[in-house]
Amino acid sequence: MEAMRLIEASRHALAQSQEPPDIVAEVWQSQALAQAIGSRLAVAGPPELRGEALGLSELGGRGCGVLDAPSLGSEGIRAARLTGIGDAQQVLRGLDELLGEVGIALVGVAMGADDEGVYWQCMEAIDAADESRDRVLEMLRRLAVRVQSLPEPDSAAGSS
Repeated sequence: MEAMRLIEASRHALAQSQEPPDIVAEVWQSQALAQAIGSRLAVAGPPELRGEALGLSELGGRGCGVLDAPSLGSEGIRAARLTGIGDAQQVLRGLDELLGEVGIALVGVAMGADDEGVYWQCMEAIDAADESRDRVLEMLRRLAVRVQSLPEPDSAAGSS
C-alpha cells in the first residue's frame, strides 16, 4: 500500500480513538509507519535525504519502543503493508501532520494518566514524535532546496 494511504488510514484511526489504550495503540502504529517510511527513504530515497531518513527510522523505532506494543500480529501492523513511497514531498508533509496529531493525542493521554509509568511513557513518546517531526521538516527543507537548484525547463532547452 502506498505511504499516503497508510498515513491517511493512521490519521483517521487516531482521530477515531477515544480511550487511552486505543490512542496509545494508534500512536504506536504511527511511529511504526514513520520508522518504515524512514527506512524506505534511507535505502531508496533521494540521496540528500538518506541521513535524515535513517534518523527518522531510528526515532520511529524509539517511539515504538517506549510504548507498550499492541498485540496486533503482522497483519494488524499498518507499516508492514508499505509497498512504496510515491511523491516523497507529499508523503513527508502527510507524515508531518500525522506526527503533530500524535503529539497532541499523547498530551491528552498523559494529562489523564493515573499511572506515573503511563505518564512517563507518553512524555518519552512525545519527545520521539517531536524529534521525528524535526527530521521530517529537515527532509522537506532539503527537498525544497533541491527543487530550487534545478534548472527551469525553458532554460534547459537553451535559446538560439
